[in-house]
Amino acid sequence: MKYEEYYESILKQLEKQFEMEGDRIIEASKICASSIKNGRLIHIFGCGHSQMFSMEAFYRAGGLVQVNPLLIPHYALFPKAKLSTLQERIEGFVDTYVDLVNTDRKDTMIITSISGRNASSIDMAIKAKKIGMKVIALTSIKFSESTKSRHSSGKLLKDFADVVVDIKCEPGDAILSMDELDTKFCGTSTVLGMYVIESIIAQTIENCVKDGCIPPIYTSSNVDGGDEKNSQYILDYKDIISCL
Repeated sequence: MKYEEYYESILKQLEKQFEMEGDRIIEASKICASSIKNGRLIHIFGCGHSQMFSMEAFYRAGGLVQVNPLLIPHYALFPKAKLSTLQERIEGFVDTYVDLVNTDRKDTMIITSISGRNASSIDMAIKAKKIGMKVIALTSIKFSESTKSRHSSGKLLKDFADVVVDIKCEPGDAILSMDELDTKFCGTSTVLGMYVIESIIAQTIENCVKDGCIPPIYTSSNVDGGDEKNSQYILDYKDIISCL
Protein backbone atom coordinates (compact mmCIF):
# COMPACT_ATOMS: atom_id res chain seq x y z
CA MET A 1 0.00 0.00 0.00
CA LYS A 2 1.20 3.48 -0.82
CA TYR A 3 1.14 4.83 2.74
CA GLU A 4 3.51 2.02 3.71
CA GLU A 5 5.73 2.68 0.70
CA TYR A 6 5.92 6.35 1.60
CA TYR A 7 6.92 5.47 5.16
CA GLU A 8 9.64 3.11 3.94
CA SER A 9 10.91 5.67 1.41
CA ILE A 10 11.07 8.44 4.00
CA LEU A 11 12.89 6.20 6.46
CA LYS A 12 15.55 5.39 3.86
CA GLN A 13 16.05 9.05 2.99
CA LEU A 14 16.17 10.09 6.65
CA GLU A 15 18.75 7.41 7.42
CA LYS A 16 20.81 8.63 4.46
CA GLN A 17 20.38 12.23 5.66
CA PHE A 18 21.56 11.32 9.16
CA GLU A 19 24.50 9.20 8.05
CA MET A 20 25.85 11.50 5.35
CA GLU A 21 25.06 15.05 6.51
CA GLY A 22 25.96 14.93 10.21
CA ASP A 23 29.28 16.75 9.74
CA ARG A 24 27.56 19.57 7.82
CA ILE A 25 24.86 19.87 10.51
CA ILE A 26 27.58 20.14 13.16
CA GLU A 27 29.42 22.77 11.11
CA ALA A 28 26.20 24.76 10.57
CA SER A 29 25.43 24.59 14.28
CA LYS A 30 28.81 26.06 15.20
CA ILE A 31 28.09 29.03 12.96
CA CYS A 32 24.62 29.49 14.45
CA ALA A 33 25.93 29.20 18.00
CA SER A 34 28.44 31.96 17.30
CA SER A 35 25.59 34.29 16.29
CA ILE A 36 23.59 33.41 19.41
CA LYS A 37 26.55 33.91 21.75
CA ASN A 38 27.19 37.32 20.18
CA GLY A 39 23.61 38.37 20.94
CA ARG A 40 22.65 38.31 17.29
CA LEU A 41 20.26 36.46 15.00
CA ILE A 42 19.75 33.44 12.79
CA HIS A 43 17.78 34.60 9.73
CA ILE A 44 15.87 31.93 7.81
CA PHE A 45 14.63 32.43 4.25
CA GLY A 46 12.69 30.40 1.73
CA CYS A 47 10.04 30.81 -0.96
CA GLY A 48 6.71 29.05 -1.42
CA HIS A 49 6.59 25.86 0.63
CA SER A 50 10.11 26.58 1.85
CA GLN A 51 8.69 29.37 4.00
CA MET A 52 7.58 26.57 6.30
CA PHE A 53 11.14 26.18 7.53
CA SER A 54 11.17 29.76 8.79
CA MET A 55 7.82 29.17 10.47
CA GLU A 56 9.01 25.96 12.11
CA ALA A 57 12.00 27.62 13.72
CA PHE A 58 10.31 30.88 14.78
CA TYR A 59 8.26 31.58 17.92
CA ARG A 60 7.64 27.93 18.74
CA ALA A 61 7.74 25.92 21.93
CA GLY A 62 11.27 24.69 22.50
CA GLY A 63 12.69 26.96 19.81
CA LEU A 64 15.45 29.53 19.96
CA VAL A 65 14.25 33.08 20.51
CA GLN A 66 17.00 34.58 18.35
CA VAL A 67 15.49 33.41 15.06
CA ASN A 68 14.31 35.99 12.53
CA PRO A 69 12.01 34.50 9.85
CA LEU A 70 12.22 36.34 6.55
CA LEU A 71 8.59 35.72 5.66
CA ILE A 72 8.36 37.99 2.64
CA PRO A 73 4.70 38.18 1.48
CA HIS A 74 5.66 38.26 -2.19
CA TYR A 75 7.04 34.72 -1.89
CA ALA A 76 4.06 33.27 0.01
CA LEU A 77 1.54 30.84 -1.44
CA PHE A 78 -1.23 33.32 -0.73
CA PRO A 79 -3.14 35.22 -1.98
CA LYS A 80 -2.21 33.56 -5.31
CA ALA A 81 0.19 30.61 -5.37
CA LYS A 82 1.39 31.26 -8.93
CA LEU A 83 2.69 34.69 -7.91
CA SER A 84 5.22 33.13 -5.54
CA THR A 85 6.56 31.02 -8.40
CA LEU A 86 6.93 34.05 -10.64
CA GLN A 87 8.38 36.31 -7.94
CA GLU A 88 11.11 33.89 -6.82
CA ARG A 89 12.56 34.00 -10.34
CA ILE A 90 12.99 37.78 -10.35
CA GLU A 91 16.40 39.21 -9.51
CA GLY A 92 17.01 42.38 -7.50
CA PHE A 93 14.03 42.37 -5.15
CA VAL A 94 15.65 40.71 -2.14
CA ASP A 95 18.30 43.41 -1.67
CA THR A 96 15.69 46.08 -1.05
CA TYR A 97 13.86 43.90 1.47
CA VAL A 98 16.99 42.99 3.44
CA ASP A 99 17.88 46.68 3.71
CA LEU A 100 14.70 47.04 5.81
CA VAL A 101 15.73 44.26 8.21
CA ASN A 102 17.99 44.52 11.27
CA THR A 103 21.13 42.70 10.12
CA ASP A 104 24.74 42.41 11.22
CA ARG A 105 27.86 40.62 10.02
CA LYS A 106 27.62 38.47 13.17
CA ASP A 107 24.27 37.06 12.00
CA THR A 108 23.76 33.72 10.26
CA MET A 109 21.64 33.27 7.14
CA ILE A 110 19.92 29.93 6.52
CA ILE A 111 18.41 29.62 3.06
CA THR A 112 16.18 26.72 2.05
CA SER A 113 15.71 26.07 -1.66
CA ILE A 114 15.44 22.44 -2.66
CA SER A 115 16.14 23.11 -6.34
CA GLY A 116 18.65 25.86 -5.53
CA ARG A 117 18.13 27.42 -8.95
CA ASN A 118 15.91 30.46 -8.47
CA ALA A 119 17.08 34.07 -8.39
CA SER A 120 15.61 35.06 -5.03
CA SER A 121 17.50 32.46 -3.00
CA ILE A 122 20.75 33.16 -4.82
CA ASP A 123 20.27 36.92 -4.39
CA MET A 124 19.66 36.37 -0.67
CA ALA A 125 22.90 34.42 -0.33
CA ILE A 126 24.84 37.11 -2.20
CA LYS A 127 23.32 39.88 -0.08
CA ALA A 128 24.06 38.05 3.17
CA LYS A 129 27.67 37.51 2.13
CA LYS A 130 28.02 41.22 1.33
CA ILE A 131 26.86 42.05 4.85
CA GLY A 132 29.43 39.61 6.19
CA MET A 133 27.17 36.79 7.35
CA LYS A 134 27.90 33.10 7.05
CA VAL A 135 25.41 31.39 4.72
CA ILE A 136 23.97 27.92 5.31
CA ALA A 137 22.11 26.37 2.37
CA LEU A 138 19.56 23.59 2.70
CA THR A 139 19.30 22.29 -0.84
CA SER A 140 19.20 19.05 -2.79
CA ILE A 141 22.47 18.58 -4.66
CA LYS A 142 20.95 15.86 -6.82
CA PHE A 143 17.97 18.07 -7.68
CA SER A 144 19.90 21.28 -8.30
CA GLU A 145 22.53 19.62 -10.47
CA SER A 146 19.77 18.18 -12.65
CA THR A 147 18.61 21.73 -13.51
CA LYS A 148 20.00 25.00 -14.84
CA SER A 149 20.33 28.18 -12.80
CA ARG A 150 17.71 30.90 -13.26
CA HIS A 151 20.17 33.52 -12.01
CA SER A 152 22.26 35.76 -14.26
CA SER A 153 25.41 34.44 -12.58
CA GLY A 154 24.67 31.00 -13.99
CA LYS A 155 25.36 29.58 -10.53
CA LEU A 156 23.25 27.69 -8.00
CA LEU A 157 22.54 28.43 -4.34
CA LYS A 158 25.11 25.86 -3.20
CA ASP A 159 27.84 27.85 -4.96
CA PHE A 160 27.38 30.80 -2.57
CA ALA A 161 27.06 28.95 0.74
CA ASP A 162 29.65 28.47 3.47
CA VAL A 163 27.92 25.25 4.49
CA VAL A 164 25.67 23.13 2.29
CA VAL A 165 23.40 20.57 3.93
CA ASP A 166 22.27 18.25 1.18
CA ILE A 167 18.56 17.40 1.42
CA LYS A 168 18.41 13.81 0.21
CA CYS A 169 15.23 13.98 -1.88
CA GLU A 170 14.91 13.02 -5.52
CA PRO A 171 14.93 15.52 -8.41
CA GLY A 172 11.38 16.82 -8.60
CA ASP A 173 10.93 15.85 -4.91
CA ALA A 174 8.00 13.43 -5.38
CA ILE A 175 8.84 9.82 -4.56
CA LEU A 176 5.84 7.56 -5.30
CA SER A 177 4.53 6.32 -8.64
CA MET A 178 1.73 4.20 -10.14
CA ASP A 179 1.39 2.74 -13.61
CA GLU A 180 -1.89 4.58 -14.10
CA LEU A 181 -0.30 8.00 -13.45
CA ASP A 182 2.07 9.96 -15.65
CA THR A 183 3.66 11.82 -12.73
CA LYS A 184 5.15 10.96 -9.36
CA PHE A 185 3.43 12.05 -6.15
CA CYS A 186 4.13 12.80 -2.46
CA GLY A 187 7.23 14.89 -1.82
CA THR A 188 9.75 14.21 0.92
CA SER A 189 11.81 17.41 1.13
CA THR A 190 9.68 18.95 3.89
CA VAL A 191 10.13 15.99 6.25
CA LEU A 192 13.86 15.86 5.50
CA GLY A 193 14.31 19.62 5.78
CA MET A 194 12.40 19.91 9.05
CA TYR A 195 14.63 17.22 10.50
CA VAL A 196 17.68 19.26 9.45
CA ILE A 197 16.33 22.54 10.86
CA GLU A 198 15.49 21.00 14.23
CA SER A 199 18.83 19.14 14.29
CA ILE A 200 20.71 22.40 13.72
CA ILE A 201 18.72 24.05 16.50
CA ALA A 202 19.33 21.14 18.87
CA GLN A 203 23.07 21.16 18.26
CA THR A 204 23.23 24.97 18.41
CA ILE A 205 21.63 24.96 21.86
CA GLU A 206 24.04 22.26 23.08
CA ASN A 207 27.01 24.21 21.73
CA CYS A 208 25.90 27.38 23.49
CA VAL A 209 25.28 25.68 26.83
CA LYS A 210 28.63 23.87 26.74
CA ASP A 211 30.31 27.22 26.12
CA GLY A 212 28.61 28.72 29.18
CA CYS A 213 25.94 30.64 27.26
CA ILE A 214 22.34 29.83 28.18
CA PRO A 215 20.30 30.79 25.10
CA PRO A 216 16.74 32.11 25.38
CA ILE A 217 14.24 29.38 24.46
CA TYR A 218 10.49 29.78 24.03
CA THR A 219 8.17 27.89 26.37
CA SER A 220 4.76 26.71 25.20
CA SER A 221 2.18 29.40 25.88
CA ASN A 222 -0.18 26.59 26.83
CA VAL A 223 1.72 25.65 29.98
CA ASP A 224 1.56 27.64 33.20
CA GLY A 225 4.06 30.48 33.19
CA GLY A 226 4.67 30.26 29.46
CA ASP A 227 2.98 33.55 28.58
CA GLU A 228 4.98 35.49 31.14
CA LYS A 229 8.31 34.03 30.07
CA ASN A 230 7.65 34.54 26.35
CA SER A 231 6.36 38.08 26.87
CA GLN A 232 9.70 39.06 28.32
CA TYR A 233 11.52 37.58 25.35
CA ILE A 234 9.30 39.59 23.02
CA LEU A 235 10.14 42.78 24.89
CA ASP A 236 13.84 41.95 24.80
CA TYR A 237 14.02 41.15 21.07
CA LYS A 238 11.17 42.99 19.31
CA ASP A 239 13.48 45.73 18.12
CA ILE A 240 15.68 43.37 16.13
CA ILE A 241 13.31 40.53 15.17
CA SER A 242 10.94 41.75 12.48
CA CYS A 243 7.92 39.52 13.21
CA LEU A 244 7.84 40.33 16.92
